[in-house]
Amino acid sequence: MSPEGSLKPSKALNGVRGVHLLPHSPFTVQEIKQHRELNRSVCGTSSLSRSQLPVPLKLWQERPAFLRPIHCCTNGDRSLAERVVNVLTSLPFIALGIQAPRRNLNCKIYANSLIGVGVASSLYHASRGTWRKYLRWADYTMIATSTLCLTRALRSDNSMLLMATSALVLPIQPLMVTTVHTGLMEVSFAKRAIEDPDLRVAHNVHKVSSAIGGALFICEDYFPETPYLHAAWHLAAAVGVGTCNKLLEQACAS
Repeated sequence: MSPEGSLKPSKALNGVRGVHLLPHSPFTVQEIKQHRELNRSVCGTSSLSRSQLPVPLKLWQERPAFLRPIHCCTNGDRSLAERVVNVLTSLPFIALGIQAPRRNLNCKIYANSLIGVGVASSLYHASRGTWRKYLRWADYTMIATSTLCLTRALRSDNSMLLMATSALVLPIQPLMVTTVHTGLMEVSFAKRAIEDPDLRVAHNVHKVSSAIGGALFICEDYFPETPYLHAAWHLAAAVGVGTCNKLLEQACAS
């Protein structure tokens, strides 16, 4: 029997005394009304509870996107082989940090930050479960920290406002800090390469590795299922960092 047929009154009961048939069940209408009242009460409670939040908490929840922590992508490492390759290609950053010049305090801090980049990346790619997203954030943050330290190592007359703002924004938007200080490094590298012929070969290698690294970084977003793209980006970035060590040596010598 179909539901429509069950709602139709039976003709066999027509005319029977004491029987009053209705075309539709009153329980359906009553149930619909009850659901509507329930939905209204739930929505009212939700809006009321939101309006009753303390003002600081409301302002924090409605803060703009640039003040919110990054939503780190934890894709990748889809197989054991890819995980191992990503860990292995993180190790060159530790070696570059050990080999980086340490002629003054700023250079030492930058060299140690490079070691931190390699450690954070290795831990992230070796991780699983809940800790993975936190280690991904640590990976981004260490990269941003190394670019900030490189700016201080290359120049001692940096704007205090820029450095203080970068330090404050770094835990929230590390990618923004990385972009700004990488741009400063690129300008400094280009100027020094023009003045010092010994840096031109390193600068040319740096430009090629940066272009390849940028292309691989973008390809990871468009082709996330392609294996070993991230490992290739590790290698391109390591070559670029190695040329920065050459730049830092010239900056410390001058």
